Amino acid sequence: MAVARQSVPVMGRDDPADWLRLIRSRRIGPATFHRVMAEHGTAAEALRALPEIAKAAGVENYEICPMGVVVAEMKAARAAGAVMLRWGDGVYPVPLQEISDAPPVLWAQGDLGLLARPMVALVGARSASSLGLRMARRLGETLGAAGLVVVSGLARGVDAEAHQASLATGTVAVQAGGVDHIYPAENAGLAAEILARGCRVSEQPIGMEPQVRHFPMRNRIISGLARAVVVVEAAAKSGSLITAEAALEQGREVFAVPGHPFDARAAGCNRLIRDGATLVRSAHDILEALQIAMPGHRATPVDAPEPVRPLRDVTALHNMILARLGPSPVAEDQLIRDLDQPAARVLPELVTLELEGLILRQAGGLLSRQT
Repeated sequence: MAVARQSVPVMGRDDPADWLRLIRSRRIGPATFHRVMAEHGTAAEALRALPEIAKAAGVENYEICPMGVVVAEMKAARAAGAVMLRWGDGVYPVPLQEISDAPPVLWAQGDLGLLARPMVALVGARSASSLGLRMARRLGETLGAAGLVVVSGLARGVDAEAHQASLATGTVAVQAGGVDHIYPAENAGLAAEILARGCRVSEQPIGMEPQVRHFPMRNRIISGLARAVVVVEAAAKSGSLITAEAALEQGREVFAVPGHPFDARAAGCNRLIRDGATLVRSAHDILEALQIAMPGHRATPVDAPEPVRPLRDVTALHNMILARLGPSPVAEDQLIRDLDQPAARVLPELVTLELEGLILRQAGGLLSRQT
């Protein structure tokens, strides 16, 4: 349920420092913040009422966040080049503003204009397969070319690939820790590129190192910013599924790329599709569902279905696959690279050979020849 628009305070009457003091005070989360703001009109009035509210809830000697803490945060933000966005201020992203637990304050760096454009979230496994990374890259490029900003979480794997693919067309990274704290450290170079060409946002204080509890909070911002969430690869229990669940609660559309039933990295996506998510074969499935046209786009071999091939060609490919497999398991991705054949041609034949009992599939996408 969206927060009522009429609860937006008159910004000229409210000190930004009071907003920070309120949201940084103990036991004040986003939902509580919006409730007390709706009741009291301004952050200053809400702060004055907090001790009595806490006392009525059985909390004695309640102390509001000290002004010194807020002053230090605002000073650190200026040093980091971060801008404060407040809920309802005209710059704060409208789609995010409409979720019930929207962050009252966002710190943002980079191109704030991207936050006013339509976005699609692209998320997935940190330990993604090479095929998953290829899919993320193609989706990021094509969605960007269609005019959509790609939003993701700056994690390794699918997130990083999605950001990299959409740097030229527009990408937004939502960070679990402070906007100036890069996690994981291996993505520092990518984060710098996003700062220069895209936008980075976070609801956490400047300098905050991300904690486990911060990642689900970040995920609801990713889905809240977007018109739709696309999951490329996800295990049965993963942060990507948390993002998808948040998207459903927020009324966003959810898309998922299918994978092989024996690949643990595909379990989450396959479950989403089973439960009603839209199956994604290419970016065109997403654009069609969102009713977004992409003038001048021509289907590429990756987008187009693989043509029916002569039986002799199929038999030759089967022989090539079996010749490269033995009793020792080989990663599916490596096998495809060794064969030097398009993945769209190899994958169906792997399934055929598996059903015929000629090859075995093990956890983690490993293949071996049946002896």
